[in-house]
Amino acid sequence: MKRTSLALLTGCMLACATGAAWAQWPGGKPVKLIVPAPPGGSMDIVARVVGQQLSADIGQPVVVENKPGAGGMIGMNALLAAPADGQTLLMGASNVLAEIPHVIKPLFDPLKDVIPVATFARSGVVLVTSTKYPAQDFKSLLAHLKERKGKISFASYSPGTVSHYAGLVLSDKADLDMQHIGYAGSAPALQDLLGGQVDVMFDGMLTSVPLIQAGKLRPYAFSGPQRSRHLPDVPTTTELGYPDLQFRGWMGMIGSAKLPADVLASIHAAVDKAGHAPVVQKKLSDLGLEPEVITDTPALQREIKAMSERNAGIVKQYGISLN
Repeated sequence: MKRTSLALLTGCMLACATGAAWAQWPGGKPVKLIVPAPPGGSMDIVARVVGQQLSADIGQPVVVENKPGAGGMIGMNALLAAPADGQTLLMGASNVLAEIPHVIKPLFDPLKDVIPVATFARSGVVLVTSTKYPAQDFKSLLAHLKERKGKISFASYSPGTVSHYAGLVLSDKADLDMQHIGYAGSAPALQDLLGGQVDVMFDGMLTSVPLIQAGKLRPYAFSGPQRSRHLPDVPTTTELGYPDLQFRGWMGMIGSAKLPADVLASIHAAVDKAGHAPVVQKKLSDLGLEPEVITDTPALQREIKAMSERNAGIVKQYGISLN
């Protein structure tokens, strides 16, 4: 066979294989992305950014459906109630698998019944106060908080999340005796923080960075392994001598563990393409996130297991309970 004919045949076979793989994604029907949180939050925004690109790539509608409540468990239950055919997936954060199940008993096994399909971005949390707060840096913040030991409070965007864990760890390690006040999301927590009803908070980058840039919040420490490029002048908690305060989670797609291997392979191919699209990478970066597309499900499962075990230890150590 001539070289040209062989090349044409090979190209045809690859095209046919690609077409066959794409055909595994249900055709002619909308793909549903469940978001276990209200509209306008971090998970919702990521779902809409990725969903729009995914829809353009696969030529099918991608519909975002918000199902908030119970720390994400209502959304997770809706995912598992749907057929495991790739038609319904969930766009969430790693906390719905590695944090919340330790304080809200789920109706499923987060390490066996569901799988992390892909990540699109990662982020840590940042320690912030209102700019009206007297402390200008981390050292002076600790000094101010210690002066008011037993009379200070920290907010979290939800009990049983890293925002809660980080505040408890800081309170313990720095001997601050802070009182925890949990909220249903970042928006109400930040509102009270800005109003002076609470002292400090570990908040997500997506909601804090715009307020920091607007001069309303003051950042003191970032929980990632390296400084955030969005806050290059803000030291990491490890730099400041608190390595136990290193927390970094991801936002990504979650599916049923019963997804057939060929369907999962097709989804991996599609979301990898959508996640790497320059417009998606830019939008996620502009939001204060760190774009990172991973479609290695076994590796993500191992990561979730490690995160879950660490969080279980924190929950046990500090007696965290939502009751």
